[in-house]
Amino acid sequence: MATEQFYLEEGFPFHTRKLEQLKNFLQQFDLTYDTQIQYSVLLKTASGKLAGCGSRHENTLKCIAINPDFQGEGCLQLIMTQLMKNAFEQKISHLFLFTKPMYQQMFSDMGFYTITETTDMLLMENRKNGILQYLEKEAAPFKNNPESSIGSIVMNANPFTNGHKYLVETAAKHCNILHVFVLSTDSSEFPADVRLELVKQGCAHLPNVFVHGSSDYLISHATFPDYFLKDKATATEKAALLDLQIFGTYFKKAFHITQRFVGEEPFSLITKAYNEQMKKILPSFAIKVTEIPRYQKNDTIISATLVRQKFLDGDFLLLKDLVPETTYSFLTSSSGIELRNHLLNTGVTL
Repeated sequence: MATEQFYLEEGFPFHTRKLEQLKNFLQQFDLTYDTQIQYSVLLKTASGKLAGCGSRHENTLKCIAINPDFQGEGCLQLIMTQLMKNAFEQKISHLFLFTKPMYQQMFSDMGFYTITETTDMLLMENRKNGILQYLEKEAAPFKNNPESSIGSIVMNANPFTNGHKYLVETAAKHCNILHVFVLSTDSSEFPADVRLELVKQGCAHLPNVFVHGSSDYLISHATFPDYFLKDKATATEKAALLDLQIFGTYFKKAFHITQRFVGEEPFSLITKAYNEQMKKILPSFAIKVTEIPRYQKNDTIISATLVRQKFLDGDFLLLKDLVPETTYSFLTSSSGIELRNHLLNTGVTL
């Protein structure tokens, strides 16, 4: 069957009938549609039979499947070409790919390189040794580090609160060097560059603490999409494993990490499930996981959710007790007020 007999339908994303058609097709391959998807393609025959599909969320290609009846007909190439074309039109050049391990060779032939894999999932990118090149540059100042006790924290800090500050200060007392990785994914109320800067300012008084962005390689839409699905009750073990393997394999080696600190999570079921997986998985990479009780002020557990709510409510008097001076200065600045107005105008829900 010639490729001329196929045609593509695009969705930005799909809705109603075509969305149901896509979901039903994915189910046949034990794949679940991601509600965050921004763009999808359906490949159909001239008679309207579904031959394959693929989707994109930000810089991650996923939910790619081919009808077995059309294997070897060039369907995958047609779908991938369209997905990549759409990404490039959005000025996205660094792409990640979620697929199953059995398709590794197929996507390798298309210019994708393996980052890590589990029994069920394979994560690839279109840059050869992309993660190694990123970490070589980021960890260069610590390459010949003689210290034996090197800790780490991965946080979203949306925004940086007194709770985050307490976590960092406590962890810093238990190791020679502490690396704090702030999520680089821009899917939070506070922009990534603002969150990173507030963490840097809030940790400036600690000489053994070094603050980094996380790039696309730690808790991102590529490595752990479940984290950003607020309507999802818990993180899947499969998704958490992929992200933690990357940390245990690549970040540990680059920064010589021996310990990871995490705050207790009484609120977010997703984060709590992720923390539990962390305790199971990271010790196998010789990384000790230490959970630190949440910081409380007047019997109130300080959380970023509480801070965001008070920020939106305009309760700046109470905010002063919940965040460091550096964060408070931003929240009350013209940039902070502008962000608050934007969040209120967009009807954000916490």
